Amino acid sequence: MSGAVIIGAGPGIGQAVARRFARKGLPITLIARGGQTLRAVAGEVASLGAPLGASHGVPIVTLQADCTDRAELDAALDQAIDEHGVPEVAVYNAALVRADELGEFSVREHMEAWAVNVVGALNAAARLAPAMAARGSGTFLVTGGMPEPEPRYVSLSLGKAGVRTLVALLDQQYGPSGVHVASVTVDGPVALGTDFDPDDIAEHYWQLHTQPRHLWDREVLHAGRC
Repeated sequence: MSGAVIIGAGPGIGQAVARRFARKGLPITLIARGGQTLRAVAGEVASLGAPLGASHGVPIVTLQADCTDRAELDAALDQAIDEHGVPEVAVYNAALVRADELGEFSVREHMEAWAVNVVGALNAAARLAPAMAARGSGTFLVTGGMPEPEPRYVSLSLGKAGVRTLVALLDQQYGPSGVHVASVTVDGPVALGTDFDPDDIAEHYWQLHTQPRHLWDREVLHAGRC
């Protein structure tokens, strides 16, 4: 059974999304740069126990990869496919969040941020979306943010604008073949017990994944609890 791949599987949104899909019985592949982070998130996902009607919990695979290293990311995604098949859903949740004002960052610092926030998502899609399209189904989701540019976060504002453009390009190329490409735009700081609780945000990813094709959204905005 193909499952869900979470790239940028940290303790906030990444973990919450993994738990949301695991509750529906999907095998989970977690990809992150740090082994300690992966072990912690895998433990939280495994603590869900077995989905209703199952005799044991879902399979969980943890893979270390730097999303800015294309060879590492490709190798991790190839291993994910070897383990669980072409995923039903892939979520790119990696981001480099650093405060910076206009002219403050060097060219290198801007390129580092762009590599995480945009190019990593592009490379993940390049590895997975064609296989999803060949199968005729799949969901590729990206965590967005900054619905309005913020002068205190120039590099992140540029990166999230890039995410919207990337999602539009991927939708144009792979949407007609049955791949739902969309972003979840989070307009606030993620924290447990707030209007930006990661479990509330994770619900958007599940809803996008299960949307009927004729109702596909390309972007969902989480601006707080209703």
